[in-house]
Amino acid sequence: MSRFFSLLFLGALLASCNGAMETTSSTSEAPDRASAAADGSMRLTPSAITTEVVFAYEDILWGFTFLPDDRIIATDKGGKVLIVDAEGNGKEVGGIPEVKDVGQGGLLDILLDRDFANTRLVYLTWSKPDEDDNASTAVGRGRLSDDESMLENFTVLYDAENKTDRPFHYGSRMVWGPKDGHLYFTIGDRGNRDVNPQDSTRDAGKVYRIAADGSIPDDNPFVEYENANKAIYSYGHRNPQGLAVHPETGEIWETEHGPRGGDELNRIEAGKNYGWPVISYGINYNGTQFTQEVAKKGMEQPVHYWVPSIAPSGTAFISGDRYPGWEGDLLVGSLKFMRLQHVMMDGDKVIGEQRLLNNFGRVRDVRMGPDDYIYVSVEGEGIVRLEVE
Repeated sequence: MSRFFSLLFLGALLASCNGAMETTSSTSEAPDRASAAADGSMRLTPSAITTEVVFAYEDILWGFTFLPDDRIIATDKGGKVLIVDAEGNGKEVGGIPEVKDVGQGGLLDILLDRDFANTRLVYLTWSKPDEDDNASTAVGRGRLSDDESMLENFTVLYDAENKTDRPFHYGSRMVWGPKDGHLYFTIGDRGNRDVNPQDSTRDAGKVYRIAADGSIPDDNPFVEYENANKAIYSYGHRNPQGLAVHPETGEIWETEHGPRGGDELNRIEAGKNYGWPVISYGINYNGTQFTQEVAKKGMEQPVHYWVPSIAPSGTAFISGDRYPGWEGDLLVGSLKFMRLQHVMMDGDKVIGEQRLLNNFGRVRDVRMGPDDYIYVSVEGEGIVRLEVE
């Protein structure tokens, strides 16, 4: 049976099973944790989770993080940065760069400097337009003024080339590498899958690594390659909208949108090729096949993949002790199914999944708060805290 018809058969089978949908690329055994997951003896159940809205907001909060005093600072996709106090009141911050708010573009992720208490630097990613109104993803930073009214002296640190008027696949998440202190960020393929992701001389379809000031680390994997983009850390990505650091190993994990099927969970390593679009577990949106390959030498397999797509967004590892049995697991936002996907882990192996908060809303970002609660931004709802009954 061809791979295309196999995928069609799989889709029909999954539909007949009332949406059961998780397909994994690895079936490694993890006896202790897996058996506990199966009988529920060491885990919360989804029914134990309740939600509390901590900031009601009708538009799209694309990204958010926490200030040192536990207040929230968030991005509105339309081009606003908001600071949210403990009472759920939002205050707008000025000094934001011009964004092209169209389709999947706009003001995207937000991250504080590792030494924010002293530097007060705030990092942003956004869709930066050029003089022809084409755009791609940019990264920049500004100093949050003492009165918190402005991002002062805002500076562009990275401005991706190969701009286009296509309104999709911007990425973009940011994390600090705990082992090296560098800034990792993602840019999607900008809808040009046949050129950008596999070409190291072009921006888009990559995970990047730069120093906090925008300079290129000497040990980046493509530094010695003539004509290559020196900021590239890994390549062969489609549209990565989730990035998280494992709290114990310090490894960087990524989720990315596939086409029709083939969303991926990847562990990101320096210089590795993650295959898009040469290999994929997905097909075209019209049901046709664009590749017959799901594996190829020199290209990384995902740790886990979803068929059909869940449209993964923000992701976070669960830490702390508020969610017994979930420590070290992943939560992945699902835009398509308007829920959280709880990915059960044993080390770096996926051993199961469960769905949290069905019909919750289109999840944009997921974060562990300083109080060890999980916080989620939901389109049209705002920011929600997950509590345990």
